[in-house]
Amino acid sequence: MKLDEVTKWPAFQYEGQTYDLSHLDAHKVTYIHSSPGKPDISYEFWVTYSFHCFAKSYPEKCQVTQQALMYSTQKEQRPFCFTRYELSRNHLGTIIGNLGTPQIKVTHAGYSSYAAHKIINDDGSSFWYFVPFKVYKHEKKFRIHVTSAYPLEIEPGGGKVGFFTIAHCLKAGKKLPKPHK
Repeated sequence: MKLDEVTKWPAFQYEGQTYDLSHLDAHKVTYIHSSPGKPDISYEFWVTYSFHCFAKSYPEKCQVTQQALMYSTQKEQRPFCFTRYELSRNHLGTIIGNLGTPQIKVTHAGYSSYAAHKIINDDGSSFWYFVPFKVYKHEKKFRIHVTSAYPLEIEPGGGKVGFFTIAHCLKAGKKLPKPHK
C-alpha cells in the first residue's frame, strides 16, 4: 500500500516497558451513507495518523526527561505523551470508525481541517477529546489523515459539518466545505 504518511508505527520503549502503537497503523475504513428511499452510498477511506496523537511538547520538563521520552519519525521528533497514548489506544479507532454517525460531532477546525469531538467520561469526570483531521485524495485513494488528538477542558468551537457532505464533495471532485464567515 503506497500512502503519503507513516503506515506502520514502531513501538515505543521506555524504562523497560513497551508501548504498542499498532492501533495507529494505516487502515481502511468503509463508511456507508444511508438515506431513506435512496440507495446506500459507500465511501472507502485510507486512514493514517500523525505522531501528535501520542506525542507533545513538554517545555516544562528538563532536557534529560525530554530526551528519555523522545520519539522520532522521518519528519520530526517529540516526547512521548502517556495521556495522549492511552486516549488514542482506547478511543481514537472508535471515533474515526464512527465519523458518519450522530455520536461524533464533526466541525471545521481551521487550516482546511475538520475535527471530530466526543465527550469521554472517566470515573465521573468528563472532557472533550479533540481529533483534527484532513481529508483529500492521494493517488486515487480517499484519505483521512488524523493530525492530532488531545483532551480539552471545554467543548471546542467550529461550525458543524456533516462527514458525508465532506465525503460526497471529495467523491464528486467538488471543493470541500469551508466554514461560513
